[in-house]
Amino acid sequence: MTSLTKSLLLALSLTLPVGNAAFAQTAPADAGGSAPAAGEAAPGSGLSMGSATQAPDGPGTTYVEATFDSWEKRCIRTVDGSNPCQLYQLLKDDQGGPVAEFSMFAMPPGQQAAAGATIVVPLQTLLAPGITIAIDTNPARRYPMTFCAPPGCVARVGFTQAEVDAMKNGKSASLTIVPAMAPDQKITLNVSLKGFTAGFEEMKKSVPQQ
Repeated sequence: MTSLTKSLLLALSLTLPVGNAAFAQTAPADAGGSAPAAGEAAPGSGLSMGSATQAPDGPGTTYVEATFDSWEKRCIRTVDGSNPCQLYQLLKDDQGGPVAEFSMFAMPPGQQAAAGATIVVPLQTLLAPGITIAIDTNPARRYPMTFCAPPGCVARVGFTQAEVDAMKNGKSASLTIVPAMAPDQKITLNVSLKGFTAGFEEMKKSVPQQ
């Protein structure tokens, strides 16, 4: 999991009860034939043997449940098994390097926003201009940054039903940021819409309709 992904998970509006599953480690036996317990120092060495980290499939870990062309349905494991999911795409530059993360989720009916998104961009992004998103040839809209953390800066974005429909019918969208070290320049990233319709409709199935 990339550092951007970790930041994204923290940014999601998912209040999850995360447990720390601890497991016993096997350590070399000492002269008396016993092994030090996890986290204890090896006899006579003063060195910590460490302790087991979270289980690879325990609460708080992520997994890809399904793939829809350019999008992944990524879910996070919870203690109660509800495992909330979002539609995810890693945005890359012209050289194929990862730059930003775009994660969408459907909203319940009757709200101004039909969908929401959590977007994570590099810390070196100039904050004042925020980010701009354009769907195909439609006019771009500007969104502010919500907060920054060591792995990157986060924007929380809402989309109207008309904008979601434009994404379903479009071929691509673009996300533009301004680098802090070069405020006179812009970096525009492609957001592929291939597979978006199928992925979003799948996401809507888990949204309460009342």
